[in-house]
Amino acid sequence: MQDEAAIRLLLEEPEGAHCEFKEWKNHFRFDEAARYCCALANRGGGKFIVGVSDKRPRNVVGTTACEQPERICISLCGKLHVGVSFECAIYEGKRVLIFEIASRSSGLPVHVDGIAWWRESDSLVYMPEEVRRAIYDETGHDFSADICPEATLLDLDADAIETFRAMWLEKSKNTRIKTLSTGQLLLDCEAVTSQGVTYAALILFGKKASLGRFLAQSEVAFEYRSSEVSGPAQQREDFRAGFFLYYNKLWELINLRNNRQSYQDGLVMLDILTFNERVVREALLNAVSHRNYQAYGSVFVRQYNDRLVIESPGGLPAGVSVKNILDKQVPRNRRIAEMFQKCGLVERSGQGMNLMFELSVREAKALPDFTGTDDNSVRITLNGLVLDQRMLTAIKRIGDERLELLSTVDFVIINYLFREAEFPADLLGRIKNLVDMGIVEHTGRRKYVLARRLYESVGKAGVHTRLVGLNQGQNKALIYNHIASGGSDGTPMSELQQVLPNLSRGQVQLLLRQLRSEGKIKLSGKTRAAKWLKI
Repeated sequence: MQDEAAIRLLLEEPEGAHCEFKEWKNHFRFDEAARYCCALANRGGGKFIVGVSDKRPRNVVGTTACEQPERICISLCGKLHVGVSFECAIYEGKRVLIFEIASRSSGLPVHVDGIAWWRESDSLVYMPEEVRRAIYDETGHDFSADICPEATLLDLDADAIETFRAMWLEKSKNTRIKTLSTGQLLLDCEAVTSQGVTYAALILFGKKASLGRFLAQSEVAFEYRSSEVSGPAQQREDFRAGFFLYYNKLWELINLRNNRQSYQDGLVMLDILTFNERVVREALLNAVSHRNYQAYGSVFVRQYNDRLVIESPGGLPAGVSVKNILDKQVPRNRRIAEMFQKCGLVERSGQGMNLMFELSVREAKALPDFTGTDDNSVRITLNGLVLDQRMLTAIKRIGDERLELLSTVDFVIINYLFREAEFPADLLGRIKNLVDMGIVEHTGRRKYVLARRLYESVGKAGVHTRLVGLNQGQNKALIYNHIASGGSDGTPMSELQQVLPNLSRGQVQLLLRQLRSEGKIKLSGKTRAAKWLKI
């Protein structure tokens, strides 16, 4: 919560690049807010403040708009595809809403309904072309935006282009798209330029013969194998054509052998598909948009009964590793990524991996596995088996509404805690949100467990008790009994810490002070030589 001193400093901030103020006493204008927040994200992120006059000297007028700011956050995230959080502050008795807008991803501008907004002095304007080009240059050369010198519009498949048109129209709700000529449509989405046809256009819309001539490695090979035994696959299909010609066909092949796993939740029998369509499609989109097209070799999709393995040529983009893959977003082929975003195939470029992790946790499956990834290829394994049906029930008890407010890291933390796996130290600083929501309990120094009610919902209340350990009264009784059974010389602090190894020295000292105030024990001696005795 912002204190009044922090609000006063905020009032002196210059409006524009990183702060935007709106009075909006009674009504939140979402579409206008989305455009300003888009401009903030494109300028590196900032604050959108409601309940403050936008002219100097600024005055806090307060706002009654937006009774549920968390829903506005969710809607803005869906519109902008960047992180949005909020604080509700009280200044001199008046309510102020402060929305924190994250920066755009490296190499990609943020759009609202197809427009990248920018703040120029006091005006909201379209992003200047030189700014857009500078953003594209942040992550190095974009091969997909290069012109294929000999390709023409005749090398592009009309059906693939019309599929893209229909999807873009549905996503943007811009009816003008329906009336555009094919040439103008391709110019507007930047698949072609005044210089010619880009490689992105070939990859997404190209005819089979044209890809064979200009970019033969733009191919996806599908195999179904019932076992690890080497030899020919039971089924193989090669797709060398524009992506929009085979995208749905590839999923249909996988879905043919998509087994259902059933589990009981109370009196209700529920089904979980081995291969979640959203996860599989996101993995395929990642492979197509992030592979290295200058490296020879196809994208391989290998389906087994219980898992899907996708391999794509070229290692992870520069600066991205398996460890930071959820936080670092660097598009290798930006032109392709932007076109996927325009037509709604991806919610936000660079966020497909986050979605795969979140849905894996929701379905109690293993997290995506990158074993086998190296400098020459990316290998991702999507394990389809439900590992623990009780975790499905626990996730369901959290509730869909609250799950929508969780970040990818929150899901990963829940996964670690439920499986009692070793908890990465770098996640400790990001657990407070789950504690505040009552999903996680803080039980000691750097010690966290899922809430008791979640364990109770799956019949594992005893596990919660084991993980939490003894309660304070039981801990005090244990320490007192140990001191009482000791000799007349008393018991040193070092020995008492052995009795309760899960507690910090400070927590043990607190229990000792309570026992002394109750007149049950006393301290003999000083410093390290001091010992505790029964009275």
